[in-house]
Amino acid sequence: MRRLKTLFAAVLLTCAAGQVFADADSHAADAERFLQLANADKLAVPVYAQVQQMFAKRFADAKAAQSQQALLESYQAKANVLLDKAVGWDQLKPDMVKLYTRTFSEQELKELIAFYQSPLGEKVMKTMPALTEQSARLTQQKLETAVPAVNKLLAAMSAELQPKKKP
Repeated sequence: MRRLKTLFAAVLLTCAAGQVFADADSHAADAERFLQLANADKLAVPVYAQVQQMFAKRFADAKAAQSQQALLESYQAKANVLLDKAVGWDQLKPDMVKLYTRTFSEQELKELIAFYQSPLGEKVMKTMPALTEQSARLTQQKLETAVPAVNKLLAAMSAELQPKKKP
């Protein structure tokens, strides 16, 4: 009888473990689908562009002849290979999937997927980059009005922190 109970428990655990792995696979698939809809594979594009600009600037600063353009392009291509190894989507995706499965339940991911597939979700995806850029610009402009006052506060604090001179 004891063996039968042990066997039954082992079968139950095996079935439960199979369900857990199936749920984890499904959860990961939902995270991957959401990341696809959110265009997460394009997160590193600005990094690539910035590195390309760095090489182009260095090329221009060196006053390189136009006949050396192929050299610039060769180094830019090499930089892209390095970036692919560091921040290419194939490198980022496994960690991003883990991040999203830790952050969102499978049900929440399904709801996010449904939203991003809706007309409003599609609009959010199309307009969010421009809105984010405009928001950052607006914040920067507003912040500039506070900079002089913040600098005065910093100067006042620095003055108070200076050791007092004895007469």
